[in-house]
Amino acid sequence: QVQLVESGGGLVQAGGSLRLSCAASGRSFSIVGMGWFRRPPGKEREFVAGINWSAGNTYYADSVKGRFSISRDNAKNTVYLQMDSLKPEDTAVYYCNVRFQSSEYWGQGTQITVSS
Repeated sequence: QVQLVESGGGLVQAGGSLRLSCAASGRSFSIVGMGWFRRPPGKEREFVAGINWSAGNTYYADSVKGRFSISRDNAKNTVYLQMDSLKPEDTAVYYCNVRFQSSEYWGQGTQITVSS
C-alpha cells in the first residue's frame, strides 16, 4: 500500500509564502507523475499543479501560474509545492496525489489558511 505524507501547511498572511512537501513510500516505484490539488471551503476539489516524474514537465492551474512552483526529488520520491504571493482565495485543504500506470493515491490533506 502506497503512503503519502504531507507537511508544510499552516496559517500565513496574504503576500506570504509556504512550502508543501509530500513523500511517497510503501512499494517499489514506477511513478508516472505527482501533483497537488486543493479543496477551497464549500467548493469542489481542483487541480493546482502537476509534474511528470521522468521528464519533469510541469503543469499549473491558471489561478496559480507565476506564484506557485512544483518540483520533485526523484531519489526521495518527494514532491514540493512552493507557494509565493499567497492570496486569501488560496485558502483550502491541499492534497498530494501520486499516479502510477494504473492506479493513484491521495494524501490526507493539509490545511492552508491565508489571512487578509
